[in-house]
Order: sequence, then structure tokens, then C-alpha cells
Amino acid sequence: MTSDPQRWRALAVALVAGFMTLLDVSIVNVALPSIRDELRLSSGELQWVLSGYALTFGLLLVPAGRFGDARGRRNVFIAGLVLFTLSSAAAGLATSALWLIIARLVQGAAAGVMTPQITGLIQEMFEPKERARPFGLFGATVGISTAIGPLLGGLLIAGIGESEGWRWIFYLNIPIGVVAVILGRLWIPSRKSDKRHESLDPVGVGLLGLGVVLILLPLVQEREWQGNTKWLLAVAGAVILALFVVWERRFGRTSTALVELSLFKVRSYGLGALIGLLYFAGFTTIFFIYTLYLQSGLGYSALMAGLAVTPFALGSAVGSAVSGRFVNRYGRHLVVLGLVMVVAGLAATDVALTLVEGRGGGAAAALPLLIAGLGSGLVISPNQNLSLSEVPVARAGSAGAVLQTGQRIGTAMGIAAVGALFFARLADSRGDWGSAFRGALWLTVAFVVVALAAALTDVLSSRRRTEDHGRHEPGRHAAAAHD
Repeated sequence: MTSDPQRWRALAVALVAGFMTLLDVSIVNVALPSIRDELRLSSGELQWVLSGYALTFGLLLVPAGRFGDARGRRNVFIAGLVLFTLSSAAAGLATSALWLIIARLVQGAAAGVMTPQITGLIQEMFEPKERARPFGLFGATVGISTAIGPLLGGLLIAGIGESEGWRWIFYLNIPIGVVAVILGRLWIPSRKSDKRHESLDPVGVGLLGLGVVLILLPLVQEREWQGNTKWLLAVAGAVILALFVVWERRFGRTSTALVELSLFKVRSYGLGALIGLLYFAGFTTIFFIYTLYLQSGLGYSALMAGLAVTPFALGSAVGSAVSGRFVNRYGRHLVVLGLVMVVAGLAATDVALTLVEGRGGGAAAALPLLIAGLGSGLVISPNQNLSLSEVPVARAGSAGAVLQTGQRIGTAMGIAAVGALFFARLADSRGDWGSAFRGALWLTVAFVVVALAAALTDVLSSRRRTEDHGRHEPGRHAAAAHD
């Protein structure tokens, strides 16, 4: 496995495809005004253009990861890549709201099929001691693709024009996808699984899918569906997920369950999943509220708003590259450092925007956002690496998919909560965008602080176990010597 030099080329193909799928989470944000004007979308339809992608993305992650584990990851990855490329073309050609929304739903589903195969391929192609670097590259892909989306979208709209620029946001995926399919067939190894005849747990798939849909729907539609009745769907979703846990425990006694619940008893995996959910609840909301504040509050163009978040993207790239060298040495301590830097950077961003009013605020916030980006790079890939470090290769795809499902749910939760606070403060302050942004920013910081608490819990637990082991070891040696 480790002697195959082609594995790095295979990894490059997988990361390029992963970059496309995650880029489409954020790149559409700066194009929404152009899409709305061109296709005459209502506010609800605009919401579905964004949330529909996240919804089907999160829904397919775990079943697709399980399918890749059982049937072989290369063919599943390439099938998802083909579907993503075709649906991108359909989105670019859209002439109505319904057409675009359906294309985005299919795009998200294809992304959900591809993404868990990436972590599975890393586990499959690299020995445990070698995985820090490829996971570091994957973490950089996650961070950069999310952060650079607004800038790339702004460049396309500025260069091509508002009426056609938004279509090229989707057309951009077509040549990249075609090349990735060809190279993926050539470079990604095809390995037959010894689990081809295992049940894919269709009942578990159905329960998990229904539970995720019921929880995500009221979150992503929070601003569109009036009243509190919608939250009954989230309660129903929690009940369905409880039934899913009961079923998985029962099904796992006689066959391989969709989600191996025993993994959550492993501290590194359970806490890593929690950290990922909480961090993404804060991390992805930064671009949502900041680009909105810059464009609507300070009058920035789409391109200038994209440039304003570039320091975060650069910092994330550098942090991810550095983290791969140190994660094996420092472990979760590195994640704690990264989370502290994110909190400090976002707090300093608030200070900078308070002191420098008007259009100069974007420049004043550049250094704080760079610090926050550096910290983000120390969080995402090390946490992914540490969370999967004790997971068997045979379960790598589904285990990684569970982590990323948590990230997608965290993203939806964060956007719903932070967005609700943002627009509520905007209404209360009668259009004071600065006040609305700063209030929402501190809720974002709160999500990151709770993630920091979870990471500190892991570090302190490890330290106590090490100290207990050190105290008991001399006693065992003494007893052995006496005997």
C-alpha cells in the first residue's frame, strides 16, 4: 500500500473534487442578488438555492460512506463526480427558480456521495503514521474552499457581468469535473471489498435520512416559516434519530450497522465529532454575515467583499500546512491553540470594525481575520486526523461521513441561529448594519468557545489518565519485584 507512488496523484484528484463540492457551499452567497434579479426568485426560493444544497449534502454523507466501504470507493467516487458535473451544467443553464433549485438539490446529493470517499481513500492508501500530511491537505481544502468562495464568485461576476457571471459559478465545475473523472479512472486504485455481500442496512439509512431531514428543515427555513410550529419537526427528528440508535444497536448484533455506535465510546472520535459540529456552526457563519454586512451595510461590491475575507483564506491555508507537521507531536493541544486564535481573531475583528467606521472597516479587520484564519487551519485538519486516528480502515468511509454530517448539521444550525439574531437586531436597530453584525459575530464566537471547552475536556482527560498511569505503574513494578 505505502510503496505505490501513484497514491499522491490519486489524492490530488480526490482533493480537487472535494474542493469543488465545498466551494459550492459558499461561492453562491455573493451571486444571490444577480440570481434573484435574473430569475425573479422570491426570498423563499433564494433560501432553497442555499439550503437545498446543504440539506441533500448532509443527507447522503453517511449512506454513501457506508456504500463505498462495502462496494469499493473508486467507482462510488467517480459516479458522484459525474453526477456533480452534470448537475453543475444544469444549474448554469437554469431558466426558472424550480429548475435551479432541483439542480442544486442534485448537486448537493452528488457532493454527499463523493465527500466520504475522500477520507476513506486517505485511510486506505496511507498508513496511520503517514496520514497527518494528507489529512492536513484535506483540511486546507476544506478551509480554503469555504473561505475563497466569496472572492472567486466576486471575480466571476465582476469579470463577466451580473447577468451571466452567476452562471459561470456553476460552469466552472464542468471542465474540472471532466478532467477529474478521466484522471480518477487512471490514478485512483480499484480495490475489491470483502464486504460486498453485507447488508447496507436500508432501515438504518431510512431512519437516519428522515431524522436529518426533519431536523434540518426548520433550521434552514427558519426565516421563511412563521410561528413556532415548525420546531415540532425538529422534535420529531430527534425522536426518529433515537429510534435510529435503537435500531443500530439491535442490527449491529447480527450484521454490520450503518453507523458503528461503539466508535462514540472512543474519546478521540466522540469529542472530535462534537468539536467539528460546534466549530462549523461558528466557522461557516462568518462569511455569511460578514459579506452581507460589507455589501449591504458598507456598500462594497461583490468583488471587494470577497477580497475582504481573503486574509482568512490565506491564514487558513498556512495554518493547515503547518498543522500537518505538528499534529502527531502535540495532538489535541494544537486544536486548542487554533480555537483560542479563532476566538481572539474574531474578538479583535469586532474591535477593529468598532474603531474604524465606514468603508475602511474591511482593511482594518484584515489582520484579525488573518489570525482567525491561521487558527482555523490548526483546527479543521488536526481534528479530522485525531478523530479518525483509532477508526479501522474498513469503517473509514462511514466514520468520516458521520463527522461531516455533523459539520453540515452544525453549519445549518449556525446559519439559522446567527442569521435570526442578525436580522432581528437589524430590525430592532432600524437598519444599523454594524450593530447587527457585531451582535451576530459574538454568537459565532460563542459557538467556537463551546468547541474550545470540548477540546479542553479531551486534553485534561488525557492528562489525568497519564498521571494516574504514572502513579500506578511504580506500584505494579514493586509488586512484581516482591513476588
